[in-house]
Amino acid sequence: MSFDEIEVTNVNFDEIIERRGTHCAKWDKMEAVYGVPAESGIAMWVADMDFRPPQVVQDALQAQINHGVHGYFGDDSEYLAAIQWWMENRHGWKVDADAIFTTHGLVNGTAMCVDAFTQPGDGVVLFTPVYHAFARVIKAAERRVVECPLTNTSGRYEMDFDAYDALMTGDEKMLILCSPHNPGGRVWSREELQGVADFAKRHDLVLVSDEIHHDLVMPGQKHIPMAHIDGIEDRLVMMTATTKTFNMAGSHVGNVIIADPKMRQQFAARMAAMGSSPNSFGLLMATAAYSPDGAAWVDELMDYLDGNRRHFDEAVNAIPGLRSMPLEATYLAWVDFSGTGMDRTEFTERVEKSARIAANHGATFGTGGESFMRFNLAMPRARVEEACERLAKAFSDLQ
Repeated sequence: MSFDEIEVTNVNFDEIIERRGTHCAKWDKMEAVYGVPAESGIAMWVADMDFRPPQVVQDALQAQINHGVHGYFGDDSEYLAAIQWWMENRHGWKVDADAIFTTHGLVNGTAMCVDAFTQPGDGVVLFTPVYHAFARVIKAAERRVVECPLTNTSGRYEMDFDAYDALMTGDEKMLILCSPHNPGGRVWSREELQGVADFAKRHDLVLVSDEIHHDLVMPGQKHIPMAHIDGIEDRLVMMTATTKTFNMAGSHVGNVIIADPKMRQQFAARMAAMGSSPNSFGLLMATAAYSPDGAAWVDELMDYLDGNRRHFDEAVNAIPGLRSMPLEATYLAWVDFSGTGMDRTEFTERVEKSARIAANHGATFGTGGESFMRFNLAMPRARVEEACERLAKAFSDLQ
């Protein structure tokens, strides 16, 4: 079946779904983590969406529940075929089924890569600011975080490979790239990706490309898989997942995809040593999501998120001293407060205490994030509008 044969699903993304009291990290933990009151706060921190997954995913789960026996998962050929179908049809990328490893999400996938391809004390390179779990995993594994700061050029992140070359000591063994970039929302160009590949080759680094946001690209933008860059296959690890695309983070299923046979063997050995195997519900959900119905849902989702992005940017950029970085991908707005002249404590308190919004502190993303906060826009538009009104009021003395 082609995409053209799938009717638009007309999902009601405006529906307010109450998530408080449902063991939801984003809503049930914001008071403990940020001091934002549970009853009146707006949760804009944890990167999941306040929308239900596509109906095709719900139907797959319901069929399993109706069957009623939840034993070990056997034949995964449909699951692997669904991944292959999605990557080829949505990203023009042909994937060998034998190259696919299933992990318990991509934070686990990152940890497995660090374990398989580096040793304690090795340096792991990050282009910062970047997704905070990378540094957490690297440090927990007793490896060394090597920060290569991105350049903020007129509110847009760029890479400076000459500067990065000068930072290398020879002890670095891995580079983890976030593509598209979280938290800056950049869709890296082919030239930039080639620069990353060349940098990895110059310094003999394993290149782990976390592409979990690759489906969440704004209209007019085009994501290029790192696997499409020539001359990098012998050191490349690709990481993808359904979880961010379809709001199924609780399923904890991700894929590490390795084309090189030698690296594949190394990774398989570590997987075997860990006794790792996926959960059946996650595989069922992912198989259902990677389908024409799932594709139609994603297209609708991105139209809606683009509307949220435009509303948020217009409102936030109207507040003197605040600047939202142009969002090319993801649903995570990256707002710079440096123009306010306030220190981090003051602007953070205004967001949390006055506006009653729980948003990620920029400093947790590494060097370059100190003056920023990250806001999750994947929620009904009414909540985005309310958040914008609260921010305008919290900083009203600047206007």
